Amino acid sequence: MKKIVLFMAVAALALSGSQAFAAKKQLVIVVKGLDNPFFEAIHQGCLKWNSENTDSEYECFYTGPASTSDEAGEAQILQDILSKPDTAAVAISPSNAPLIANTLKSAAPTIPVMTLDADLTKADVALRKTYLGTDNYLMGQKIGEYIKAAKPTGGTICTIEGNAAADNILQRAQGMRDALTGQKGLAALAGEGGWTEVAGCPVFTNDDGAKGVQAMSDILAANPDLDAFGIMGGWPLFGAPQPYRDLFKPLADRIASNDFAIGAADTIGDEVAIAKEGLVTALVGQRPFEMGYKAPSVMIDLIEGKPVEDPVFTGLDECTKDTVDTCIQK
Repeated sequence: MKKIVLFMAVAALALSGSQAFAAKKQLVIVVKGLDNPFFEAIHQGCLKWNSENTDSEYECFYTGPASTSDEAGEAQILQDILSKPDTAAVAISPSNAPLIANTLKSAAPTIPVMTLDADLTKADVALRKTYLGTDNYLMGQKIGEYIKAAKPTGGTICTIEGNAAADNILQRAQGMRDALTGQKGLAALAGEGGWTEVAGCPVFTNDDGAKGVQAMSDILAANPDLDAFGIMGGWPLFGAPQPYRDLFKPLADRIASNDFAIGAADTIGDEVAIAKEGLVTALVGQRPFEMGYKAPSVMIDLIEGKPVEDPVFTGLDECTKDTVDTCIQK
């Protein structure tokens, strides 16, 4: 009898422990797509927070559609997450900012929602509590400054972007144009500051690396005298590193002499190695791990009604061929 009682006590304790674990409130990070190593770095930050906060009543949970190009899938996941009773707060990286805004309007969540990595448009920022991530305008501005330093008299340029409705990418492109021209708010460059965007640009690649490399190949074929690329996300470099190398190795001497300039976002995957090989003028990198690590704490502060700055910026890393060994924040 004692053994039976002891067994039942142990079983009850185990059940109680499992129920406590299952009852953890979810701090959900929803990213644009699980196929992107940038977002996997955010995931790793989320996991580190969990490992350091095992006694917390909250748990960081990472999710998103399988493909970064699946805008509707991200919106559906957000809608599903918001309907779950154990969701305590959400941090989302909107692939299509207007679509995510409409989803939030429809769901009318009573829990805190923040944006991560990418923000909503200015018209919709009241739908979220804060933005955590890169100062995207500053990032684009720095990319533009590197291109301008290489080609101070200007030239022809093509901008490689991701999703046409991704606010973070649009901000970067605007920052680059402003830095190149010294003028604010130009939607396209037609000789301002000596810079002209060639026909067919900007190119929107839906964050697809191979598509980005193919687009640049096509642009170079149509514009053999092109002077620069401004790449607003590192997709061609980290998503298709060997095709990227194959495309730009013949231009290595021009890049080295600043006759041809390439400013690109991010410092993940093969990107820093590519910079060391001299196949990009400069990289301006984000800190996605830091975003994933900080997001749960910010969400908890929002849940508890504590004051949270808006925006909460993470920093930037700047890498050139000469600084690749020391450019990344440790």
